[in-house]
Amino acid sequence: MPESTYSRSGKATENRDLPVLTTTVGSYPVPDWLRAQPSEQALVDATRVVIDSQRQAGIDLPTDGELYRFDINHPDTNGMIDHFICSMSGIRTAVGRSDWLEFRKQEALTYRRQPAGVVESPVGEGSLNLLADCERAGSVAGERFKFTLTSPYMLARTLLDRHYDDLEALTLAIAEVLAKQVIDLPCACIQVDEAFIVGQPGDSMLAAKAINLILDKIRCERAVHLCFGNYGGQTIQSGRWGKLVDFLNSLHCNHLVLEMAHRPDEDLEALRGVDPNIGIGIGVIDIKVNHVETPDEVAARIDKAESVLGSGRVKWVHPDCGFWMLARSVADRKIDALVSGRDKYLGFN
Repeated sequence: MPESTYSRSGKATENRDLPVLTTTVGSYPVPDWLRAQPSEQALVDATRVVIDSQRQAGIDLPTDGELYRFDINHPDTNGMIDHFICSMSGIRTAVGRSDWLEFRKQEALTYRRQPAGVVESPVGEGSLNLLADCERAGSVAGERFKFTLTSPYMLARTLLDRHYDDLEALTLAIAEVLAKQVIDLPCACIQVDEAFIVGQPGDSMLAAKAINLILDKIRCERAVHLCFGNYGGQTIQSGRWGKLVDFLNSLHCNHLVLEMAHRPDEDLEALRGVDPNIGIGIGVIDIKVNHVETPDEVAARIDKAESVLGSGRVKWVHPDCGFWMLARSVADRKIDALVSGRDKYLGFN
């Protein structure tokens, strides 16, 4: 068993030689005091709290909490969509009645009543500045951390396209914008988030092509997070991992970050087909319920995954998705359970 250092809580902390590492997916509940009095300084302070809370719990690779993306006008997506769409040029975000009615005809997006925006000219960078966002987190992170961004396919699917009139052209145009944004970001890992393709496997090669345009520009560790949605705390996509194995194997990433705690056993079986060169990360914390898992439950989920996938195949454990829908008290206890369960599995406690 590799040696490890320990946090103030007594839990094992980052040792990159550990066979199973812990991370969070991205979002964290916005602190009440940041909502009440938002400012740049308050945002920096809140980011410091979020990262330090994860480090004290023993998380190996923390995220910045994505606090700067939260928009009170779009609370159900935590800014995962609108933070990017509202910043890009070529997209009108003031949506009228005719836009709304036309968008409703897109059957694939039944969970969303109106488009995030209307594409009226070539998509461009606009005011999007992921470097500034990442540098803010880096200024208080102190050590390794992970930075996240939304998949171009997912963004394209939320738009009403009156310019390209072609899903592939729009998706790749957004991908080109995002690919330029990720070059030389000062972080240890960049994660692309996609929560739509699982319900549209017929578009998997398009989604992979667009995501790979971004991954190929990343000069640090590359991760892709896929889940079945967390729109207002609800699953929004029906599907199975078995239909996406070829998609997963086509991604130019170092590891996957997959929703599993909320999934049926057959989904775990399907992951046997994932390329051994791609590390598998499995969700062992269910973010759609308030129940706080015990360390025994988490350890058992890791053990089950290893027994199905093979010893050494599980490289990361994490929540199924972001924590933004939960109360901070619940999220913090789930983070604690994640690390305690991983440590229990590895024999540290």
